[in-house]
Amino acid sequence: MSHDDMLQLMEITQFLYKEARLLDDHQYNDWEALWTADGVYWVPANGEDVDPELKMSIIYDNRSRISLRVKQFYTGKRHAQLPQSRLRRVLSNIELVGTEGDDTVVIANALTFESHTRGDTVWASKNEYRLRRVDSQWRLARKKAVLANNHTALSTMAFLI
Repeated sequence: MSHDDMLQLMEITQFLYKEARLLDDHQYNDWEALWTADGVYWVPANGEDVDPELKMSIIYDNRSRISLRVKQFYTGKRHAQLPQSRLRRVLSNIELVGTEGDDTVVIANALTFESHTRGDTVWASKNEYRLRRVDSQWRLARKKAVLANNHTALSTMAFLI
């Protein structure tokens, strides 16, 4: 790996750690600011390579839906998150896998620990990111979080904004 590639990997790793921290700390307005104008957030159901336009997804949000979801969260009407879950994410195996147009493609493994009054849950996922530089800053153009158990009945995931 070249020196430039290592620097890019370090920058991207820090960006992904920041995204995880913002989500864990329920700083959703700051998290929303990380997205590009054409961003897509996708959590598929029943597999990894399903067509989200034809098959059900847990989440399949374009940029305006991401914004609406954040606004709804702050209305105080999301009773499944009263009190808010305590969250901690661990990212690992962060790997640059290529480019698609202006986007840098990155994959990583993630474990998300959720503690809530209904109990504790650990969510495991393979995350695929398309990151893009906008005004010299990394931004999320696409995030696909494939839950390891997305083929089974899942308990509430209200924290997944």
